[in-house]
Amino acid sequence: MVLGFQNKKMHIRQKRLVAANIRRSSVWPWMLSVSISPVLAIVLSSVWNLAGRAQSGERAGLIHASTARQGMNSLADSESRLKPTQMPTHSPLQRTSAIRGGIHSLSEYRFLTQSIPPVARIKQGRQVSLNGRILPLAWTQQPTNSTSTNFRTWIADVGLMQSAGVDLLNTADSTKQPVQWFSVSLTNAQSLRARSTGAYRYLDITDFAKLAGWQISIDNNLLKISTQTANVTGIRQAARETGDRIVVDLDRSAPWQVNFVDTPSPSPTDDPTKPAIPLQVSPAAPNLETPDDPTKPAFSQPLAPVQQITSQEWSIAIDAKVDRTFVDRIFATSQQLRSLKIEPAGNQTRIKVKIPLGWRPQVFSLGNPHRLVIDIRPDSLVEKDIAWAAGVRWRQQYQNLGTARFPVYSLEVNPRQSGVKIRPLLSNPPTERGTAPLLQTAELSGTAAAINAGFFNRINRLALGAIRRDTKWLSGPILNRGAIAWNDRGEFAIDRLTLQETLITPANQRLLVSQLNSAYVESGIGRYNPDWGASYTPFSDNEIVVTVAGDRVVSQSPGGAATKTNFPIPGNGYILALRSDFSPASQLVAGNLLRLETNTIPANFNRFPYILGGGPVLVQNSRVAVDAKAEGFSDAYVRQTAIRSAIGRTAAGNLLIVAVHNRAGGAGPNFAELAQILQQMGAVEALNLDGGSSTSLYLGGSLLDRPPSTAARVHNAIGIFIQP
Repeated sequence: MVLGFQNKKMHIRQKRLVAANIRRSSVWPWMLSVSISPVLAIVLSSVWNLAGRAQSGERAGLIHASTARQGMNSLADSESRLKPTQMPTHSPLQRTSAIRGGIHSLSEYRFLTQSIPPVARIKQGRQVSLNGRILPLAWTQQPTNSTSTNFRTWIADVGLMQSAGVDLLNTADSTKQPVQWFSVSLTNAQSLRARSTGAYRYLDITDFAKLAGWQISIDNNLLKISTQTANVTGIRQAARETGDRIVVDLDRSAPWQVNFVDTPSPSPTDDPTKPAIPLQVSPAAPNLETPDDPTKPAFSQPLAPVQQITSQEWSIAIDAKVDRTFVDRIFATSQQLRSLKIEPAGNQTRIKVKIPLGWRPQVFSLGNPHRLVIDIRPDSLVEKDIAWAAGVRWRQQYQNLGTARFPVYSLEVNPRQSGVKIRPLLSNPPTERGTAPLLQTAELSGTAAAINAGFFNRINRLALGAIRRDTKWLSGPILNRGAIAWNDRGEFAIDRLTLQETLITPANQRLLVSQLNSAYVESGIGRYNPDWGASYTPFSDNEIVVTVAGDRVVSQSPGGAATKTNFPIPGNGYILALRSDFSPASQLVAGNLLRLETNTIPANFNRFPYILGGGPVLVQNSRVAVDAKAEGFSDAYVRQTAIRSAIGRTAAGNLLIVAVHNRAGGAGPNFAELAQILQQMGAVEALNLDGGSSTSLYLGGSLLDRPPSTAARVHNAIGIFIQP
């Protein structure tokens, strides 16, 4: 009995010893798990912050038209808006970067692996269903930590504003975004958390959604948001000193969106929102944007003006039902409000207004009671000043020149900010030929911000001006036109640019090369190297094509008819295209050894790896410096008024990216006015970019300055990348 008891005690001790050994053997795996947890945190935080990409292609025409409003006591007077508080890659980035997101600093995340949500629990997508409307809007959702059952939902900020009417108020902190939406006002400490991930700035809408009564669910890669059905309870009108006001009374808050309905025929500046008389043109001359620019195809003058287009239609879609009595009602009209129609569309109401060409409705929401206010006025811009990301500031403001008020959309970028990179963008990389909407080009490239850039031929879709990337001339400068040059150290130069190339023959004759890798055709010698592409196709009839390999002339051939024959470009050489003047042909016979000299004027431009051309130069040394003739522009072209794009540098070395639209109640600026606007904004140097319908300013997945449906396809752009 005693012996059995002792054996039992020994058996228990053996079991305890085995258990202790097991515990000791577990120390190393535990230590290993701790040592790799920072690495795992980095990897998972990278996945956590992957940015969804909006689908390629043009979006529905949306504009941001919301702003914070309070206290509408009387319809005509007290229902005035309150302004938000004023605030005093290495080689070309590949398309694959479109699926890359940003990584936050590791200090934002705990290193222990149990605090990181498993990848399988992080969801993201590129589409949002808002009460059944499918919107191309980036979103992500993840739990607070690996054990939490509470999920946080994040949505791209500009898209949220444009698709639901959530107004983004001024902020000096890029990590906090105050918002206003009907009676929901989240400011100061209650501001939404914001997170920049490179291409997008996401807002945490979790708490906002609860206050607003939004229901959120996920169906595969679709984020579904539904709101309680609202009803239109009244529609009121009032005349105001600044225009007309329409007030839509609602029984509860409801998402709303502004859409551009129809596109008028092109005006002489190819700008569908500019008041002008359209011209009758021949089918062979489709470009109407810059008729006085010698680099663009000419068009025939009209025999007689056709009927003038004076108005355009906008639609304000509200997720609310409307009674038939409002649909059948006849509303008052005025000089500004040409027509007002109410259209039911299931659980949605569309309020369609026809207003003067170039005007936009200004729309904002109010709470207690719930109202949507639609103002028809010439100065519809809602001013904003938002720190969007580290090194990027988004502003919307009016710039005054005498009695003229110009709406200006701008980004101020600090190129010395860590992670900020500025690159030329092509619409159809890796080829030089092609055009696309800036919205599509920006999203495919993965850029956070972008603006359309240089001129191009709308027929063959090739650049007409300087594009240099990684020290390679994809398109050479022309006509001594203005260009902007930069590097990754935050240094910039803006000036008129000429590329001077000379061929030196064995007889020491100097042959001037007129163009390098250019679609601009003029008499002389054009040179095309491998940066142009694999082959050269003559732009004009009867060219003489000279092939040079290893600095030695290989062959000389007739070019034949334009666009018919492809001539391979040697990998170690180039093609010479002789046009009109064929006298150099006798010096370019097979076997001759050639020497090439290349210089830029100004000489310092040659040290910059990135260059984009435009023109004319607007500002130099803080002074207006428009000289049309020096850049091959006619005086008439310079006097034209149109929507404009521009880029400039401040005294602090920051980059200004600017879109200027039609002055309140009138047309866009001419170049002298544009130069003064940039000067007022603090530019010490500034350059005009392609304008008119090409003008597009992109930020975080959306166009800031215009509905996408009104923006033309462009060839190239300047992109702002924010790398982690």
